[in-house]
This record gives sequence, structure tokens and C-alpha cells, in this order.
Amino acid sequence: MSGKNDRQAALRLYLAVGCGAAIGSLTRFLADFVIISLLGLSALYATAFVNIVGSWIIMFFATLTRPDGRLMVGSVGRQFVTGGFCGGLTTFSAMSLDTFILLFEGDLSLAATYLVSAVLLSLASAWLGYAMAIRINR
Repeated sequence: MSGKNDRQAALRLYLAVGCGAAIGSLTRFLADFVIISLLGLSALYATAFVNIVGSWIIMFFATLTRPDGRLMVGSVGRQFVTGGFCGGLTTFSAMSLDTFILLFEGDLSLAATYLVSAVLLSLASAWLGYAMAIRINR
């Protein structure tokens, strides 16, 4: 009987991650649409935005749901948000592509500014998510 329960638990985990990733990817697509098509900004802003927001979400949620956190969430719920939603939302590969396109176009200063800014702002956002969640956990 344990084998069947293990398979069902694994299936729930896979479905949670897959559903979270689908929702995160759709959210990224919609953010891109709003930032690029409606606001008329560069795709660089769209990629940086989802990475910065995703960094905040993952750290905030992970901090709130850690063993001493305020929210008791099981492994399936944690993976839905962290591995699924945040994995689908954020896009390091797109940031890498954007940076290389700028390099290929000969804009070394914008490529460097974009890459350093996106990484530093993502880290700052993760720190802010952590700090906010720690205050809630108290």
C-alpha cells in the first residue's frame, strides 16, 4: 500500500509544480504584454520586472512558510509557489538573451548596466521580501 501512496504523493507534487509553472508563465506573458504593448516600454523592463517581483515572492513565501514561519504549508504547496509559480514567472534565460542581444548590437554599456541592475534589484527585492516576512513571523 505504501508504494501506491508514494506514487500518489509524487503525482500531487508534479501536478502542483506543473500547474504553478503554467500560472507563472501566463502571468509572465501578461506582464510582458502590459509592459511592452500597453506601456510601450522595452522588453528589457518586462524581463527585469518579472525577475524582481519573482525574487520578492519566492523569498517572502519561503520565509513565511519555513518551519518557524507563520504559515504552515506542506511541501506540495511550497513547491507550487517556489518551483512552479516562481519558476514559471521568472526568466533568467530571457535576461541572458537580452544581455547578449545588447552585446551583439555593440551596446556594451547598456548590456552591463542592464545585467548588473537586474541582478542587484532582484537581490534587493529578495531581501525586502525576507525582511517583510520576518516582521510578519514575529
